[in-house]
Amino acid sequence: MTPTALRDGFELAETRRTLPILLLRSREAVMERFRPMLHAHDITEQQWRVIRVLHEGGETDASRLADLACVLAPSLTRMIKSLEARKLVVSRRDEADGRRSLISLTEKGRTFIETVTPASAEIYAEIEAQVGAELIERLTGDLMALQAALSRRD
Repeated sequence: MTPTALRDGFELAETRRTLPILLLRSREAVMERFRPMLHAHDITEQQWRVIRVLHEGGETDASRLADLACVLAPSLTRMIKSLEARKLVVSRRDEADGRRSLISLTEKGRTFIETVTPASAEIYAEIEAQVGAELIERLTGDLMALQAALSRRD
């Protein structure tokens, strides 16, 4: 199949070869490996990202957490309530700015991530064995460069 010609001489690339579709399909191919592990631990992909960000960076405000974990703020609010009910995270008002909420992992949250990490690392190792460490490293670097280039403000 060839690209679709549009007016003014522009062509529309085949959908399967567009960057957004390739990124989405690649994400799905990777995440289908992790979903059974997450399901076995009764945690969603988004909750796992939130817990990982808190584990790596410590206490942070809700806006920054939403950004770092790639979740929408309204979703994060519901997620934090769910994670608090499970005693994996705790939130508190920022004493310096009462409008901000600060979220951190609890001891139970740290134990949870320590419990799940070996299975996650095993999945990463399987992916690396299948596609090669060099490709993973190259993709990671290229995707970080893409993100940085597209995030620049002129």
